[in-house]
Parts: sequence; C-alpha cells; structure tokens
Amino acid sequence: MKKQELQSTEFNEFYTGYLSKIPDNTSLKKGFEDDKENVLKFFSSISKDKLEYRYQPGKWSIKEVLQHIIDTERIFMYRILRIARKDMTPIEGFDQDIYIKPSGANDKTIEALLEEFKTTRLYSINLLNSISNENLCSIGVANNSPASARACAFILLGHSVWHMDIIKKRYL
Repeated sequence: MKKQELQSTEFNEFYTGYLSKIPDNTSLKKGFEDDKENVLKFFSSISKDKLEYRYQPGKWSIKEVLQHIIDTERIFMYRILRIARKDMTPIEGFDQDIYIKPSGANDKTIEALLEEFKTTRLYSINLLNSISNENLCSIGVANNSPASARACAFILLGHSVWHMDIIKKRYL
C-alpha cells in the first residue's frame, strides 16, 4: 500500500502538510521501518546540551518534541485499530499541549525516550502487519472528520518528518 493511493476524502485537510513530507511512492509498512531508523538516528545525533533547549519561551524542548511524537503515535495507532476493526464510534481529538507537562519528558534521559519511541514503533509495526489492506482502507470519524486507517498511518510518518524539520530549522 503506497501513499499515492490515498484519496483526499480519507483525511482532514489539516494533515496535508504532514502528508506532503512523504514521497508518493512510500510503502506504508516499509515506511514505518525506515522512519523508525531515521527518528532514532536523528535524535541520537543531537548534542545532549541541546536536548532541553527551547527556541522561544513557551515552546517545547527537543525532548518534549520527541515525547510528543511518541504520544501522537500512540493515539493515532489507537485510531487505526478502531477504524480498521470497523468501530464506527466517533473518536475524539486530543489537546497535544496538555500531554507534555505530565509526561516528564525533560526528566527522562534521551536513551529512555529513544527506547520508548522504539518500543512504541515496534508495537505500531506489529499492529499494521496484522491489518489487511482492505481494513486499512476502512473509514471512520476522528476529531470530527473522516479518517481512514491508512491515512492515520501515513500522517504519522509525515508527522515525525515535520517535527524533525522544525528542529533542524529552529533548534539546531
């Protein structure tokens, strides 16, 4: 299953920016493997003295951005599971900003955060491998908009690239 197969009716327009970060010929399952390596390599390469840096007061630190990527993946994988299993109950959105403080991201080592990401991503890959292509095309409602399971998965791939690009531009 490739990104180019997505239809605009499968996701809210808000996510177009994330999806634009992924080449059209990206394969979903290989994309998750490749992105895992890219995220681990990228965050491992950042100097430890930069990990709690904020480019502006009130903005997240680099550790908090990584925690946000992890938390968002957990939430979107839950959406994928529900949609792929044909649960038509609308799925509420979430306020990403309230998740950061209780996460304690800045109190964690980068090694612990990377392990948390790796474990979360392995779960995601396992779940995606258990869902048929037909069920990945299922459409439900998430955050008051239509969402297919596969669109949620591709959005996650673009989401991590989006945040790594922001870190390159504003933090490093």
